[in-house]
Parts: sequence; structure tokens; C-alpha cells
Amino acid sequence: MKDHKDLDVWKSAIDLVMGIYEATALFPKEELFGLTTQMRRAAVSIPSNISEGAARQTGKEFVQFLFIALGSASELETQLIIAEKLHYLQSADTLLARIVSTKKLLNGLIRHYRNKGTVNA
Repeated sequence: MKDHKDLDVWKSAIDLVMGIYEATALFPKEELFGLTTQMRRAAVSIPSNISEGAARQTGKEFVQFLFIALGSASELETQLIIAEKLHYLQSADTLLARIVSTKKLLNGLIRHYRNKGTVNA
């Protein structure tokens, strides 16, 4: 197993976190403990779960954490759409595209380990 920092999906997720932090910095102050915090936590959860799963002993455990990361990515996608509808962002297209890209990488890695039989990571 590669170190998690060498995985394209982890790198993509880190870039997504940076984009979310930049975007939420412009949100209204009254959202600091609402949508801003939720979006940042969901974003940070993605690379965090990838790295935690990569440190596990088996591919089966890794896949479990990849699914958690995928759930966080979907949660973040929904929150981003809400933020756009509330007019906190002019356009969420770039960030939504990053989320879609990260989700594709997650799904590809999940498929890889499932096809491999998830013996050892």
C-alpha cells in the first residue's frame, strides 16, 4: 500500500479542503457556527478518512473508510448547493466539479480493492 500522501484521491481531497476554506471565508458572519463549520468539517473528513483507512491492516478496512469519505463528499456536495442557493457563492461550479472528481477517484479505489478481494491493503 502506498503512503496515503502518495494517493491521487488524497491529494484531490486536500485541494478540495483548501477550496472550501477559501469559499467559506466569504460567508456571512452569522454562518460561522452553521454552514461554514459544517462544510469545513465535511471537507476535512474526506482526506482524514482516506489517511486513516490507508493506515489500517486490510483492504476491507480501507474500503470501509473510503465509503465514509465518499459519504462526507456527498454531504459536502449538498451543503455547497445549499450555500449557492442562499447566494453565499456566486457559482459553486468549480467546487462541485472538484467534489465530483474526488468522488470518482474514491469510487475507483473502492472498485480496485473490491475486485482485488480486499485481502491486504
